[in-house]
Amino acid sequence: MLKTFPKGGIHPPENKITSSKGIKKMTVPKVVYVPISQHIGIPAEIIVNVKDKVEKGQVIAKSGGFVSSNIHTPVAGTVTKLDKIIDTSGYKKQCIVIRTDAKNEANFEEIEFPLKKEIILEPKDILQKINDYGIVGLGGATFPSHVKLSVKEGNILDHLIINGVECEPYLTADHRLMLEKAEEIIVGIHILMTALKINKAIIGIENNKKDAINIFKKLTQNDPKIQVAALQVKYPQGGEKQLVRALLNREVPKNGLPLDVGVIVHNVGTIYAIYEAIQHNKPLTERVVTVTGKKLENASNYWVKIGTPIKDLVSEVGGLPEGTRKIINGGPMMGKAIKNLDVPVTKGTSGILVIHEDEASRGEPKNCIRCSECVNVCPMGLEPHLLMNLSEKGMYEKASYEDIMTCIECGSCSYVCPSHRPLLDYIRFGKNIVKKLNTAKN
Repeated sequence: MLKTFPKGGIHPPENKITSSKGIKKMTVPKVVYVPISQHIGIPAEIIVNVKDKVEKGQVIAKSGGFVSSNIHTPVAGTVTKLDKIIDTSGYKKQCIVIRTDAKNEANFEEIEFPLKKEIILEPKDILQKINDYGIVGLGGATFPSHVKLSVKEGNILDHLIINGVECEPYLTADHRLMLEKAEEIIVGIHILMTALKINKAIIGIENNKKDAINIFKKLTQNDPKIQVAALQVKYPQGGEKQLVRALLNREVPKNGLPLDVGVIVHNVGTIYAIYEAIQHNKPLTERVVTVTGKKLENASNYWVKIGTPIKDLVSEVGGLPEGTRKIINGGPMMGKAIKNLDVPVTKGTSGILVIHEDEASRGEPKNCIRCSECVNVCPMGLEPHLLMNLSEKGMYEKASYEDIMTCIECGSCSYVCPSHRPLLDYIRFGKNIVKKLNTAKN
């Protein structure tokens, strides 16, 4: 029987249009816009000036603290501006604008790294390199990886979980990466097991990716340290707490972390980035992005340089189809609509979803009919209808008491609501206010 989490969850249409599309190299952009805050925590501090010449992979903004991350230039070129631009959050953020030196850049594009299996670094050196090369979680949270891996003395850690679930509809970046870079990912897993001084790892993959499951089972058949687990196709199977529950039957405490139950979870994209950093001294300057939508001419997966304007990705797949209503950064469940196509790709950009007007229209919100569907599907056991009402009425202290901060923003509640109520919108808004109130108290 396939493993899954026991509480809530939904089954939206998968729409994995690009699952058979191999990862292509995106055309090198003429200009990149590199935000200095591409991670949870303190923004990085800019260390370059206008008119500076920069080489590909050079640090252009240094970590601003422990919970922060270095930023590297994805191209060789010239810094033309230090400016504030609208990023994927919808707000203006500081960024470094670099004009690409096409001739210099072309010299780099021919490099293809061979598979390197031997791990020669000590645990502390592995963690330092992960820090130096700006690796953050690529599953969406963008938590600096060196922080997650810095296990305090006294914490008992016995399992590394690799998240290959990719349960968001439409997105296939992780799926393709697992098919095309499986051997490198296995080495990356052993690198982290060395760094963490543990000898148990589980790769969790949803059962709609049988080809990836088979590849990893074949690669690990003589490796007793790594287990491959097929998971039931159910959203949000890829949530950290849901994944830990499904694979190890351990309950991560409310407002706690997987580490509290002896586990660290890393996305497959993060594992691959760690492999490249440790084995080939490559900083995190590009990532796989799914560019998809039912009406797109050439929906596919691309290796995209961080800072590439989204308009370049849209141009790469044939432009916006007539009748486009929304462009989503991420998937349809947890992604957010972007205001314009000048927004750059960041370390957290897993997909760009182009939605036609046939799909984009929301139903007119009506009064709650007390059907309890939102409660039934909530994987965290919350009452979304109540949290929305409290946020709408400005009752933030009460919302905090009712565990609004426990919400993982999966969107399952909004998806099933027969009254088309914008539950997630209000809950997100309420969470932001509660977070600010809690910060002010401390």
